[in-house]
Amino acid sequence: MAAVTLRTIIDAFSLEEITQFGNTEDILITVADVTRPGLQLAGHYEHFGPDRIQLIGNMEMAFLEKLGPEGRFHALDMLFSRGIPCVILSRHHQVTPELLECSNRYSVPLLRTDEVTSSIISSLIKYLNVELAPKTTLHGVLVEIYGEGILMLGESGVGKSETAMEIVKRGHRLIADDLVEVRRVSDSTLLGQAPEIIRHLIEIRGLGIMDVKELYGVSSVKMQENINFVINLEIWDEKKIYERLGINQEFTEILGIKVPSTTIPIRPGRNLAIIAEVAAINFRQKQMGYNAAKALTDRLFGKRETPLSET
Repeated sequence: MAAVTLRTIIDAFSLEEITQFGNTEDILITVADVTRPGLQLAGHYEHFGPDRIQLIGNMEMAFLEKLGPEGRFHALDMLFSRGIPCVILSRHHQVTPELLECSNRYSVPLLRTDEVTSSIISSLIKYLNVELAPKTTLHGVLVEIYGEGILMLGESGVGKSETAMEIVKRGHRLIADDLVEVRRVSDSTLLGQAPEIIRHLIEIRGLGIMDVKELYGVSSVKMQENINFVINLEIWDEKKIYERLGINQEFTEILGIKVPSTTIPIRPGRNLAIIAEVAAINFRQKQMGYNAAKALTDRLFGKRETPLSET
């Protein structure tokens, strides 16, 4: 099961630690949901998820204020005793004695942020959705071409890194070379990035390791990108029949998501960087409703071709 330590979240969001028990490295967050415990403070715990981060904002603090010291302690004691990972106070709310007492009693970290409640909830959920998403590591290259995330896959030595370097020289951006960490962040979205240790680096056989950011500037690299299209590179096989018209759409399945793809055979004289650029543009055209192969078929059968401007 994917997990993020509470310490990682505290550092990522610069949360103030009001109480510390030395256990933030051991507390694991395994779900991307964040709970505002309004119903729980009122005594309703049916379907309560004790493994979620608890966030207290204006409404919860206003409700607690009306309860008085004894009622406030009882409501908070019920919440903290459920084995929750932590409690975060938004808007830099003042810490009541009852919050401190319950936090110390159950060794539940009490944290605080200056952000408004809706903003910190949105940021936490977005962050956790990425960090806790199903993930895999692929041997390939991920680049951004004209705003499209293009993942190039193929055997070692097929020319992926050299192609990526040429793509960067043509004004596009590198996300990852050699190893691509892929996360499924939704039912239809794959997000790719490089492992931190090799981020922005490319290995060219005969030249060694090069830092793309240092060679071409910060505009030549990007931290992460959605994977929109896959190019499978393979050595040209004379016995294999390759797609000539592009009528049949290929797909490559990654983490249960079918990503549109194509297979590009490699042999001397083929400029793979230009082919990758054209593949990105052609993919975008298809997304906008224009398919050149279908337009040719319509011409052959006498059907009217629909201009791209009319789609």
